[in-house]
Amino acid sequence: MGSAQPSLAPRRRPWATSTAGAGPVAFELPGARSPRSTSTLARRLRWERRAHDRLLVTDLLVVLGATAIDAIAASSFATELAPVPPERLVGAPLLTAAVWLAMLAATRSRDASVLGSGVREYRRVAHATGLAFALLAAAALVGDWPELRLQLLVGIPIGLLALLIGRWQWRRWLIARRREGEWASRTILVGERDEIAYVLERLSAARDLSYHVVGAAVRGDPGEPLELRGRRVPVLSTTASVAENAERMSADTVILAASTDADPEYLTRLRRELEGTCAELVLFSRLTDVAGPRISFRPIDGLPLIQVRIPTFDGGRHSLKRALDIGVSACALLVVGIVAVPIAIAIKLDSPGPVLFRQQRVGRDGQSFAMLKFRTMHVDAEARLEELRALNEAAGPLFKLKDDPRITRVGGFLRRHSLDELPQFWNALRGDMSVVGPRPPLPNEATGYDEVVKRRLYLKPGITGLWQISGRSDLSWQESVRLDLRYVENWSVMEDLMIIAKTARLVVHPAGAY
Repeated sequence: MGSAQPSLAPRRRPWATSTAGAGPVAFELPGARSPRSTSTLARRLRWERRAHDRLLVTDLLVVLGATAIDAIAASSFATELAPVPPERLVGAPLLTAAVWLAMLAATRSRDASVLGSGVREYRRVAHATGLAFALLAAAALVGDWPELRLQLLVGIPIGLLALLIGRWQWRRWLIARRREGEWASRTILVGERDEIAYVLERLSAARDLSYHVVGAAVRGDPGEPLELRGRRVPVLSTTASVAENAERMSADTVILAASTDADPEYLTRLRRELEGTCAELVLFSRLTDVAGPRISFRPIDGLPLIQVRIPTFDGGRHSLKRALDIGVSACALLVVGIVAVPIAIAIKLDSPGPVLFRQQRVGRDGQSFAMLKFRTMHVDAEARLEELRALNEAAGPLFKLKDDPRITRVGGFLRRHSLDELPQFWNALRGDMSVVGPRPPLPNEATGYDEVVKRRLYLKPGITGLWQISGRSDLSWQESVRLDLRYVENWSVMEDLMIIAKTARLVVHPAGAY
């Protein structure tokens, strides 16, 4: 006889009665009970809901306030000669608010995945506002509704600015809480030591502090103790399962920093094992410098594909970047023209020589140009370079000396506050540079670039960039290259605006500039 086949009879319900006995018989199938959320997971979901509700209230107040201000302005312009029906006067702000709030919800601008992320969150808010503008513009055109047009011209621009400021303030509050270990994902890392160490290094450099690492399950020899921002990371037992470690450490997130090629079913089993215990399973990938907008999930007939968009270096997006450069540079030069007079006088009084310093730098596609700066060194600085080269404190082809004797007293002040860079807005207006971009290298630096580092020259160099807001002279050569390459492949207009705003703050509160 063959082996017994599994029964295909329908599952008996708990209330079903047995035909063999006299009374009802309860039935429960082992292993069919759905996982219940642990207290850790419930806590994670609770603070996510609280964050969502706070943003919702803020968005509601901002949108209603912006549309109400516009409605009050519209009513004040109404005259006896041109009376406005009350339903039109009230209907315009109500419709604007309803559509706007609906678009903020549709674009998931308050989703936990973008909570406190900065550029991604602001981009979704701007995208939602753009969609609302387009829908309302169509309604105003079809319905011949002047009050609605006024909302488009006044209410929405004011509201967008207020929304972004509100998100920025909540992000600052959230980061402050995360520094205390609150409102962050309690995370354990699983994988090989080298991969875990790399993830910890990247998390240490991150600014949003969204992952609070509470342990690491290191496969093989754990080696030296692991640290994150000066804090010891406990090494967990690898004999326990990932779910057991997560539950023991009250973790709600697992970052898998290991290859699963040898066992294609491992991820599926791990995902199911973590149900009820964790909210997220994060897979570490060596696509470390590919930004989120370039990565998308694309399932095709049950085949899960991760799609990575290849970057382009021409086209409409780059034309928009050039338009932004012209607008920002033209406005900045108006201010530069005012502050240049006292700066020039201070430079002349401090040391003999010209006010402006022209230096050959390498720009896009390896083409050189003359970059302008306010002079911060004595006129014999280039001649004295060789005698100081042995004191170089920078790695790679860069030359940096914190207490460089060639820098004048006024020059030191200008450098600390990045005021020496102001004449470069003329380079940006001319098209030699961009307002935001990679660091502009010297010719002798660029000649030492390998094929990977040469990718920095795919875009115009910038007056500011990720390197400027991330430490400047305090950065290592490798970190500077990584930031520039990341920017070249992933830049966006929204990120450019963020970098400009952060640079303005660094001018007032300098860090890493010398």
